[in-house]
Amino acid sequence: MAVELAVDVRVVPDSSGVSVSAVSPPPVSFRRPLSLALGAEERVFLLWGRSRGVELISGSTTDLRDVVRAAVAWGEGRSLSELHELFPFMSSDERAKAHERGPAAVVDLQWRLLREQAAGEPGFPEFGLLVEAAYAEPRLRRLSAFSSHGTLGFSAGTGRSFTVEVAVVPACSGRPYRVQRYVHDGGVIGEAETADEAVALAAAHLPVGLGPAVAGPDDAL
Repeated sequence: MAVELAVDVRVVPDSSGVSVSAVSPPPVSFRRPLSLALGAEERVFLLWGRSRGVELISGSTTDLRDVVRAAVAWGEGRSLSELHELFPFMSSDERAKAHERGPAAVVDLQWRLLREQAAGEPGFPEFGLLVEAAYAEPRLRRLSAFSSHGTLGFSAGTGRSFTVEVAVVPACSGRPYRVQRYVHDGGVIGEAETADEAVALAAAHLPVGLGPAVAGPDDAL
């Protein structure tokens, strides 16, 4: 198939199936080779592309020639919009498009989604107060932010390979706000009666000079 299309490709087994990458031209350094798996019940090729620890694009096709062409285009560094235009079966979500634009765009999107999430939970005002207080704190606002079961976590990077720098658990059922080193139980730093106090405590425990958030390393899985 590669000979028919006049391209050189490399197929390598990996933990999720195989990866397909173009040999000439060489793949872009910050993109992992395009991953490929076969459908379990029908002949279909499942494709996804990752960069710096984040899945940017995915899709499926029954045409093996499309697999080869997509691997070449992905390795050439084609934009997500170009890839979708060339291969309509490939698509990217809002988060992936933000990652393509850079870490600042990812951070902006994360905060917008967190504020929308808080606005959609009127029965949990403590969470909304925490989100708004953190958003107003410049040292936290420039970090990668996420929510896990209501707990806000903050990281110096937008990829999955980065560790959480600090986390804040909202007040609930008479329990005060809690600042801790880990998102899920452990490493308690202290407690606070208000969201503003909790955010101030969290910001005070960040490493000096941390941020703004950066993208993951080129070789992140």
